[in-house]
Amino acid sequence: MIDTHTHLYLRDEFGDESPETVRRALASGVRTLIFPNVDESTMEPMLALHHLFPSETRIAAGLHPTEVNGRWRAAMEKTLSLLDEEGCVAVGEIGIDLYWDKTYRAEQMQCLEAQLKVAVERSLPVIIHCREGLDEVLEVFQRLEGGLPTVIFHSFTMDSSSVRRIREVVDAYFGINGVVTFKNASELREALPEIGIDRIILETDSPYLAPVPHRGRRNESSYLGAVRDKIAEVLSMSPEEVERTTDRNASEVFGLN
Repeated sequence: MIDTHTHLYLRDEFGDESPETVRRALASGVRTLIFPNVDESTMEPMLALHHLFPSETRIAAGLHPTEVNGRWRAAMEKTLSLLDEEGCVAVGEIGIDLYWDKTYRAEQMQCLEAQLKVAVERSLPVIIHCREGLDEVLEVFQRLEGGLPTVIFHSFTMDSSSVRRIREVVDAYFGINGVVTFKNASELREALPEIGIDRIILETDSPYLAPVPHRGRRNESSYLGAVRDKIAEVLSMSPEEVERTTDRNASEVFGLN
């Protein structure tokens, strides 16, 4: 399995236990883990954990939308310096988040557009964080001249109509995580056939959104199998076929061996 989105490097959550969480993930059948950056403060711990497991982990460079403010450009440029690191396979996570605060809506859109342009220049995929911001994300996509990079909607939790809206603009991939196991996520489960297994990739978004039966606990990449198994149940597939297909999807998107 490939965990395409995990923050096992966050010291506030994992402390000195980060290396052991990677080892547990590998023992559980996860063969590759992708660490998306958040802001300037997460660069060093993310790189440190990546360097401990250079063959099994990859990184993504970017500024998370909740970290965008009036001085976003300097922070963005610093986080994008990660693009020159060995093992950087994407720009992310980037996007729009208006769930908590709409103060910097315009700045978030400007920052997203700037990072999309960098991804196009570098021929890298983008990991999109979209929370209460689909209109804004699609608006930025549509005004981007010169085409779009490959797009992954990380932690996708929306419904079938949202899938169709997105596909009117871009043929995206969708990162599915533990939310798919939640009792109240029926709309997401109903959207999986609309998405199709050929556009699904697996993720945990650790330490957040632990799947059932681990819900309420700190999430880890070692729980990724629960996500795979739920997708298999919903799509009437075997877990092995879901794993094989989503691994192939992730390998193609991120250029993994």
